Amino acid sequence: MTAQQMFREMFLMQQKLNDETNGEDWEKGYNKHGRIINWRRCIYMECAELIDSFNWKHWKDIDTPPDWDNITIELVDIWHFVMSLGLEYYKNENLGSVDDIVRELTDSQYYDAFCLEPERPDDNDALLIVSVIEHFMRDALDAKPFYKLSDDFFESALQCGLNIDILYKYYVAKNVLNKFRQDNGYKEGSYKKVWNGKEDNVVLMEMLENGPMGIEAIYLALDEAYRRLP
Repeated sequence: MTAQQMFREMFLMQQKLNDETNGEDWEKGYNKHGRIINWRRCIYMECAELIDSFNWKHWKDIDTPPDWDNITIELVDIWHFVMSLGLEYYKNENLGSVDDIVRELTDSQYYDAFCLEPERPDDNDALLIVSVIEHFMRDALDAKPFYKLSDDFFESALQCGLNIDILYKYYVAKNVLNKFRQDNGYKEGSYKKVWNGKEDNVVLMEMLENGPMGIEAIYLALDEAYRRLP
């Protein structure tokens, strides 16, 4: 699968997830329950959670390395919201289809690098990476357009050692988890996010360590594990 095909599939999956979760007119800025949708707020709040995966505090645990596994998950969460912003923008401005969004991404100054083998991040660069993420947050707060925020995402992801293959793998898995959550009472508040002392994100990461899994296999594995909870 080419990079463009992976981006296209992710946008289609995100459209489907948003339609099912928020209602088919979510691009108008409200979900089916009348709640305001603000994707930029989602982005900068998730960026704050991303920064907390780095050892940025000067007064506590100063030798603790970054939590790179959780950093990957947080970036994938942010990507959900960046794509949602793009889908909303393109529909409201009548700019075209998912294929047009993907073509815009290929014009990014970071696109070619994002399609190469990832570079392993250095623990010693953690605070420099945090400054890149903070720039991303400022652009989200300043309501910068989709193409700027997608650039910011690519830059942040590259700094953290992600490329298109890693993003696609974990996006597909997290998309399945998000659907599983919705199917099991997440919006209503009845969903159990901690499974035998581990967050469901961590359980998902452990499942993926055993090798590639398709969408149906991931959902079934999550369902089996969830049904065994006390």
